[in-house]
Amino acid sequence: MSKVEIIITTPAQALKDAAAVWQRAQAGDKAITATIGFGSPSELFAAITDKRLELLRHVASHEALNIHQLAQALERDYKNVHTDVKALEDLGLLERQDGKLIAPFDEIDIKVALKEAA
Repeated sequence: MSKVEIIITTPAQALKDAAAVWQRAQAGDKAITATIGFGSPSELFAAITDKRLELLRHVASHEALNIHQLAQALERDYKNVHTDVKALEDLGLLERQDGKLIAPFDEIDIKVALKEAA
């Protein structure tokens, strides 16, 4: 099962985390989890709305749809679906293969640290 981790973090912590991942990759670690960071819960919820999550779930269950087919299946306006697909592609949560949409991850984990990591 492939998963992506979404974290809410500070810019300073994001830099520390990126440096740690870089070092692990340089050491040959192949088990690095894909991560997307946001600076606040409001940024996260602006980027991944209820409609976008519904869209992601549909694509994960019904891959190989184009945007027109997806809009019809979700009974939504094509333009709004196109906007949501573009936003999710920009985050790396959707991809295209031969013009068809796929969800590269089976699971999304959201982490919110209460204390800054040492």
